[in-house]
Parts: sequence; structure tokens; C-alpha cells
Amino acid sequence: MRAVDGISIDIRAGEFVALLGASGSGKSSLLNLVAGLDRPTSGAVIIHGSNLASLSREELAKYRLHTVGMVFQSFNLIPSMSLLENVELPMRFAEVDRGERSSRARQALERVGLSGRLAHRPMELSGGEQQRASLARALINRPKLLLADEPTGNLDSRTGTEIMELIRSFNQSLGMTVLMVTHEQALAERYAARMVHLADGRLLGDVSRDDASENAASRGEDEPRIQNEVDEIVPDISPGPRGETR
Repeated sequence: MRAVDGISIDIRAGEFVALLGASGSGKSSLLNLVAGLDRPTSGAVIIHGSNLASLSREELAKYRLHTVGMVFQSFNLIPSMSLLENVELPMRFAEVDRGERSSRARQALERVGLSGRLAHRPMELSGGEQQRASLARALINRPKLLLADEPTGNLDSRTGTEIMELIRSFNQSLGMTVLMVTHEQALAERYAARMVHLADGRLLGDVSRDDASENAASRGEDEPRIQNEVDEIVPDISPGPRGETR
């Protein structure tokens, strides 16, 4: 079985898209391809006009550093570093001046409500605070694309809502494209403008919130719910227009 099999999808700049499916459906594999962590065995992954499949390792490293921010379920903060040092780390790799690093890291942590935790180490914080810090780190180099892999998976419902509200605010205020992996239908319906359903590495459905609202209205329902209906399975991945992800 292929992890990602013949998926063709376009994502417009500024969209908030949720990838849904059961465990093993290919959600995280597709996210890793968009992140430049894995290479496709065939086809193309086009981000802002560049085909990730043809980039060198050095070019992919620059892409991950400047174009993409990533948030994971397990936070992935370095335990021996303070929050300020954790958030500064991507800027060290980007060779940002030391004075600017500190200023930007402090601003990023203040934006996520952690201005009073700069010197704390990850293990001294709650799960929600650690995820806030990882979100600040993901955004520190001002990426165009935020990738979130089950960002609320290790959090209680209240804290998860706080993290999702932050992600939505960055999407709306900064125009940042968000691609989020989740298995929670209700979470996707609440925050994403578009829901893409996967199973066994294939595309099963691609529904926008507007489409769902129209379908619900035609059935006389107040609240739309997106169903896992088979829409289309596209056999090849081919290059898309500039500025789109396919």
C-alpha cells in the first residue's frame, strides 16, 4: 500500500485546510511531503512555484527555515533550553543578528501569552503553555505556511480550544496558509474553511465550508456536517499554477 496514492490537490494562499482521516489514512505522510521532510517517489509538490521534489537538500533546508512553520502534537521543545532560547533557535540557523533574535522571540512569546515564562524550561510548564511556545517558535521566521499535525492531541478540550483560536487568529490576521492534520471532525468543521478527507492514501472528499452550508440549507438543517462521501480520486499528481500547492 502506498502512503500517498495519486492525490492531486490545490491550496490557495491564505486558506485554512484540514486533512481528515483515520490513523494510517496518509494525513501525516501528505503533511511531511508539503513540509519537505519526505520526497515523493513520483509526481510533484509545488509550493509558491517551486517543486519540492526537485530541490536539493540544502534548498529544502532553506525552504523549511523560511517558508514553513511546523507545530506537532508532542511539542518538540528542547528540555535543556529556556522558552526564549527555544524560540530563538530557528533564527540562529537563519543567521539573524543576536539582538534582533531576542527582540523577536520576546514579541512572539508575548503574542501567545507567555511573556512571564521566558526563563522557564519546558518541563516547568503545562502542556498548553508548551504548545503555545512551539507555536511561537513555528512562527518566528514569519513563514507563509503553517503545518499543524494534531496540534491539540495532547491537550484537554479547553486548552485545545485556546491553541486553535491562536492558530485561527494567525490565519486571519497574517493571511498565513494553514494545513492541519486532525481526526476530529468537529474541530475541523469549527476552524477550517475546507476539509479534505483521506483513506488508504487516497483522496475521498474535498468540501469547503460554503459547500457544506449550502447542502445543509437544502436539507433544512441548521448546522452543517461534512460527510465522508467519495468525491473524486485523481490518478496523478501534476504541477499546478504558481502560488498553489498540489
